[in-house]
Amino acid sequence: MANGDQLKALFRSYAEGDDRHFYSVAMQMAAHEAKQGHGKLAEELRDLIDAAKARRHAGTVDGAIPLARPKGELASLLSVSYPSCRLSDMVLSQPVLAGLQQVLKEQKHLSKLRSHGLHPRRKLLLVGPSGTGKTMTAAALAGELGIPLFVVRLDALITKFMGESAAKLRQVFDAVASTRGVYFFDEFDAIGSQRGMANDVGEIRRILNSFLLMIEQDESSSVIVAATNHVGILDDALFRRFDDLVEYHVPSADEIRALLRMRLGSYLKSAKSIDALATEAVGLSHAEITRAVGDAVKEAVMHDQTSVPAEEVKMLLLQRQAVRRRTPVTRP
Repeated sequence: MANGDQLKALFRSYAEGDDRHFYSVAMQMAAHEAKQGHGKLAEELRDLIDAAKARRHAGTVDGAIPLARPKGELASLLSVSYPSCRLSDMVLSQPVLAGLQQVLKEQKHLSKLRSHGLHPRRKLLLVGPSGTGKTMTAAALAGELGIPLFVVRLDALITKFMGESAAKLRQVFDAVASTRGVYFFDEFDAIGSQRGMANDVGEIRRILNSFLLMIEQDESSSVIVAATNHVGILDDALFRRFDDLVEYHVPSADEIRALLRMRLGSYLKSAKSIDALATEAVGLSHAEITRAVGDAVKEAVMHDQTSVPAEEVKMLLLQRQAVRRRTPVTRP
């Protein structure tokens, strides 16, 4: 039989979402049984481990496993996925990256920290302009931790009937407590705006009060992420409910160059063109630059080209700039 240390290591790695260590300990247990002469049991354990690895891989590629799919009314409040993206797929400022890496580090040592009476970071408020990476951050955190991403559907959460929204929010937080995942509240200002504002609606005020109470009481292992483009209108009481406030901005010149290199990849004909293209992209968000480059790459693929002309990328970046200024751009 497995010894106590192995069992503790197995449960600890499961609780922390450390699949690699979990499978390693499980294989050690199978090897131990084989040495004890329990060949049939050892073989069964190895078969179970191999099957679990295969299911895990299929779940991350094909979608969420059924056990993590919300049921009943909760299915209308949460959409679930298993993202494959990582922080390395993003171009982030150093302060943002360092903050997120600290969150991941603490999450991966969740059990150890809690055993010492410490609380790992897990409630994040992401603020900044549209298209700067807030939504992708939630997906990347889920991908890094190997847990599902649950997106809270605010359109289904907010109703005109007194008390109904708070009851639905309670269902969401019950899910937060029962199923570990990253729970993402996008466009959070829809429920988090300051109480007493001119456009204050009674039901919104009630749901904000409920949210403040529920997030403060929550002591689960899930990660709660809220994002807004309008931090200035958030209620002051919200800020102390979150462990970290993460501020996003449009990319700097260096970040634009890194983003262009990442998105163009092998389609980049000449590295010398990066600086000129970066100049045209100043002021655009990560999403706008990514879409412009993506459009250029798609054209290359459809025309069986192996590289993207710098002029094509430049024109698409200028078109994105024109949308911001609401001025037309004509091709030369």
